[in-house]
Amino acid sequence: MNRRLIALVAALALAAGCGARGDYDVLIKGGTVYDGAGAPGFPADVAIEGDRIAAIGDLKKARADKVIDATGMAVAPGFINMLSWAVDDLIHDGRSLGDLRQGVTLEVFGEGVSWGPLNDAMKAEFKERQSNIKYDIEWTTLGEYLDYLERRGVSTNVASFVGATSVRIHEIGYDNRPATPEELDRMQELVRAAMREGALGVGSSLIYAPANFASTEELIALAKAAGEFGGMYISHIRNESGQLLEAVDELIRIAREAGVPAEIYHLKASGRANWDKMDAVIAKVEDARREGLAVTADMYVYPASSTGLDAAMPLWVQEGGHDAWVARLKDPEIRKRVAEEIRNPAGGEAGFHNAGGADGVLLIGFKNPALRKYTGRTLASVAAERGTTPEDAAIDLVVEDNSRVDVVYFTMSEENLLRQIVRPWVSFGSDGGSMAPEGAFLEKSTHPRAYGNFARVFAKYVREEGAITLEEAIRKLTFSPALNLKLKDRGRLSEGYYADVVVFDPAAIQDHATFDKPHQLATGVRDVFVNGVLTIENERHTGAKAGRVARGPGWTGWETQR
Repeated sequence: MNRRLIALVAALALAAGCGARGDYDVLIKGGTVYDGAGAPGFPADVAIEGDRIAAIGDLKKARADKVIDATGMAVAPGFINMLSWAVDDLIHDGRSLGDLRQGVTLEVFGEGVSWGPLNDAMKAEFKERQSNIKYDIEWTTLGEYLDYLERRGVSTNVASFVGATSVRIHEIGYDNRPATPEELDRMQELVRAAMREGALGVGSSLIYAPANFASTEELIALAKAAGEFGGMYISHIRNESGQLLEAVDELIRIAREAGVPAEIYHLKASGRANWDKMDAVIAKVEDARREGLAVTADMYVYPASSTGLDAAMPLWVQEGGHDAWVARLKDPEIRKRVAEEIRNPAGGEAGFHNAGGADGVLLIGFKNPALRKYTGRTLASVAAERGTTPEDAAIDLVVEDNSRVDVVYFTMSEENLLRQIVRPWVSFGSDGGSMAPEGAFLEKSTHPRAYGNFARVFAKYVREEGAITLEEAIRKLTFSPALNLKLKDRGRLSEGYYADVVVFDPAAIQDHATFDKPHQLATGVRDVFVNGVLTIENERHTGAKAGRVARGPGWTGWETQR
């Protein structure tokens, strides 16, 4: 009888995680724990066993194979990048160094274009459009692409929406016309297939061709298909400037009629003439939320966007795809019309105007090595050097580079950034890649958000501006987006959750990337664990690539996952 009692006591002590053995893999001791749910930090130790958090609390008597001293540090869940364009970067360099050094442990893809589903024509186009990073396309579906990354080895977790643009191109191509009922049925089936593979929902990017050719009704149909599996709709809305309010109304309508949550990608009011619309945008979202609609947004924390010169050109000239666009730009009569519409836009995004003219357009990425001398210069200065107008220079550069030409547009207001960042329904996304300041990555410039967006949240908006508290910033980067995405066991420091853990110094975390010198890593994030594996140690990459695919709610493999 006594032996049984002794055995029972020992078993209970072991189950509590504080038994005499204390045999955890990792013990993070002495830090201030922020669980991600928004509560203030509290002193506690965090134990990791395998890929999961095993215990949180006073674990002074516990032992572990590796002990991390987190005295004076914040210990938080890994950060979620709601809008990542590291789709090529991670194939070239799976370390994801630019984001990991900021504490990001999950990259979310799929803004309109996703790396699946692909047909043969799309594969050929993807191959042709590759810039200085070259790779074979060894997949067809979105699920196969994500599995490919995991097998290849990546240091961050990866997830994706299925692109509304991608399924449209798959079935319709680049024509400006409605989908037939049969085509729309097939597009919905593609969305359903992607959801079963683990997609998070449907993502759109409606300022670009051919995405813009989709009607609201088409988008509702695709969102409904994702909603059958618990997925959401997320969108670079149809307009971020002159028709901003109408574009927000469209997203809310899609959420309402499809019966799904919906998120606005990189919330902004673009162009000085539109800055005063942000209060009305916020009111629309909050009215929708009071109605019971799960409408949210994400943002990056810079007053400049980054896209291509295509965003400054009329959509009609881009119908038919890239090659058709470039061919039209070579036609003298069409060229004159395009230049005039760039100068005097009728609707659309009015890229040059929103940036205050060509001086507000920074050239950052070319395919053609002969044009890379213009990297980091304004379009105005390049046009002056070439002895032409900014409109003609933009057309010439697209033709000569045979690409959209990557640019930065200085279009936004710092005051609006502050208005947005304090909203509890706003999270964060870089809308950039995840690179390293070396090798092929240095052949192009980039927006500083690729290296600094998440560190800047803490350095500028928590520490310097005091706009939000530390615990609120962490919530917006972790559990809030994880709940929106319906991620299983991620985004929170809680027993049984995946051990994606960041140890950082709130007083020292700092972005260093600038528009002039963007390839600079952030500092202040000391240690990062991904699925329980130490991947950043003392601000150095360990070489570990323990990242996995984070599946959406419709994934059919939940029952078989160990």
